[in-house]
Amino acid sequence: MDISEEIFIANLGIHIRQLREKKNMSQRDLANDSNITKSLIGRIERAEVNTTVKSLIKIANALNIEFKELIDFPLKEK
Repeated sequence: MDISEEIFIANLGIHIRQLREKKNMSQRDLANDSNITKSLIGRIERAEVNTTVKSLIKIANALNIEFKELIDFPLKEK
């Protein structure tokens, strides 16, 4: 199945926000725990930036989940 980068990035941002909210974390909490700026967390969640794998690993660690859980989500068209 071919997916567009834009759809993947948008769905990834939604998934990260859902995981963060499920853990009752604010963007500030996730930023502090991942050593990523709050601004970048917001941009990732809003799909405004194609972030690095390094940042995704930091986010997964801050959420206390496996990296594969971070990138394993159902894709939905925008």
